Amino acid sequence: MKGRLSLLLAGVLAAGAVLTGCGGEQKVSSQSSQVFAMDTVMLLTVYGDQAQQGLDQAEQTIQKLEKLWSATDETSEIWALNHSGGNWVELSEDTREILSRGLELCALTDGALDLTAYSAVQAWGFPTGAYRVPDEAELEQLVGTIDYTQVELDEQTGQARLPGGMSLDLGAVAKGRLGEVLSQDLKELGVTSALLELGGNIQTVGTKPDGSRWRVGIQDPNSQEGGYLAIVEVADQAVVTSGDYQRYFEQDGQTYCHIMDPATAAPADSGVDSVSIVGSDGTVCDALSTALFVMGEEKGAQFWKDHPEMDFEAIFVSQDGSIAVTEGLEEHFTLADGYQDREVTVIRR
Repeated sequence: MKGRLSLLLAGVLAAGAVLTGCGGEQKVSSQSSQVFAMDTVMLLTVYGDQAQQGLDQAEQTIQKLEKLWSATDETSEIWALNHSGGNWVELSEDTREILSRGLELCALTDGALDLTAYSAVQAWGFPTGAYRVPDEAELEQLVGTIDYTQVELDEQTGQARLPGGMSLDLGAVAKGRLGEVLSQDLKELGVTSALLELGGNIQTVGTKPDGSRWRVGIQDPNSQEGGYLAIVEVADQAVVTSGDYQRYFEQDGQTYCHIMDPATAAPADSGVDSVSIVGSDGTVCDALSTALFVMGEEKGAQFWKDHPEMDFEAIFVSQDGSIAVTEGLEEHFTLADGYQDREVTVIRR
């Protein structure tokens, strides 16, 4: 097994009291909770007087949004849309907003991200664990069911429609959007420091209680122990990683990951083991971690150069072990102990 699902947190105290400065200064209390949702374990740590209230509210929000957005829950709005037989389905404001943003990001990435690739994910057996390799004829048929432009969203009526035979999944944007919502809610309560680990997504609120940046470890895709190869320092940002080590299966000596290339309906094979995106917009980070993984380093780097307005940075870990980071991370990226001999390229505009 190549690794485990999750970013590793480096130098972060996830629970208990944290000193805000030198000895003698007032301590800042924290509260933590663990939630299983969206097919992953989430660890929430909030600092300050509003910590417990913030956690209680966050847990309610997580459960509410999972019920709306799950592709496998028969009571969810996404399930209803996928099984509507081409009819219009009324959506809540939360679902309309994430679907609208997701479709915009599909267009911006020219389909490298496609929310309708769920039919391929199902065909390869990832939702159920009944893994299989479709033959070429089936793959060709599946490609015909993947086309985000066929999703209709009527903002005025609040309804959406999906052609029969197509399936939609918000997995590539859901945890990113969730992190945004939780961060905003905590800030409205007056919280200035929180760490939200949402599976492979990290959402930070403000800085650590002492005013320093959060230190987030980027996992080594080939470490069986789940060790990290680098550290990125962030403040009030999201860090989202997509990697071929997170969910995969092996058959006949070949490894197949869960990230689908919409153009082939098969697992992406772009020469990278992982892509991490850092930015202030969690939904963008989530979407682009998938899209740039599908693109690979060369096309992904060009996308970054072409879209400065999207305000994100990227870390590419290639299958040959080399690492490339965009220039906005140059001052906040360091290799971990044992990895200082790795080749690191800085991508510049």
